[in-house]
Amino acid sequence: MTHFPTTPKCEDRIAALPCWNGPIEISVLKGGLSNESFLVADASGRHVVRFGTDYPFHQVDRSRELMTARAAHEAGFAPKVEYAEPGIMVSSFLNARTFAASDVVAERERIARLLRRFHKEMPRHVTGAGFMFWPFHVVRDYARTLEAGGSRMIPELARYMEIAEQLEAAQTSLPIVFAHNDLLPSNILDDGEKLWLIDFEYAGFSTAMFDLAGATSNAGLTPEQSEEFLVAYFGDSPSPDIRRSLAAMQCASLLREAMWSMTSELYLNAPGADYVGYTAENLLRLQEALDHYNSVYGKHES
Repeated sequence: MTHFPTTPKCEDRIAALPCWNGPIEISVLKGGLSNESFLVADASGRHVVRFGTDYPFHQVDRSRELMTARAAHEAGFAPKVEYAEPGIMVSSFLNARTFAASDVVAERERIARLLRRFHKEMPRHVTGAGFMFWPFHVVRDYARTLEAGGSRMIPELARYMEIAEQLEAAQTSLPIVFAHNDLLPSNILDDGEKLWLIDFEYAGFSTAMFDLAGATSNAGLTPEQSEEFLVAYFGDSPSPDIRRSLAAMQCASLLREAMWSMTSELYLNAPGADYVGYTAENLLRLQEALDHYNSVYGKHES
């Protein structure tokens, strides 16, 4: 299990960073299931300090995250990375509101247009080896990790893999884009004039569908609201294949989030995080999404 450093040790390390302008004030930023973040004020303004190490069990590589954060700033989607060293990234603080699920619902068309621009523009800015994020590979890899780690969920893994296979078979062909791949509401910020994205741990080349599904399923959009989201993203009414693909990927997004949490139960210990509760929450939402999907499309026969 990865134990996060205690706050006093974090504050000592923050104080020792060479990037500050004069005396600093440090406060804890709430939120986050796998990282610790702090707000630091100095003579030049306010900054966010984010602690994080590589998590092979989550396929998280911090050098790739740092590259993506810098590229996203260059493209106009994210705050500026002001300083970085192994295990720490310092970014400019955005005077912006963190979205909740209700905000995503209210701003769904605006978010869809943001994602369309992100998917189109980011490939011009990312550098180095291309990282591929395919959610069905991720859940299969989580199953192997959970099996090897002796997870309490081992008896359910075969069923989860059967579900994943059915959902993958329902996907329709789409162009490869550069996607965020972790669109929890809290990773979207609004400064009153524009929307911003943060936290690029899982960003990589994929199809648009996982981002569209993640944004809509994590915020609990209704089928009608999801349809409006698709229209705003594609600029037209989606085809039946796109509708089905989204409904299936919404289920896959919740399955991936649940298996992320199961894996975190084994290997993470973030302050205040209840991974068992988060697993249960996402499994409940997954079952509800599957019930809806099967009622509309029926179970796929492979």
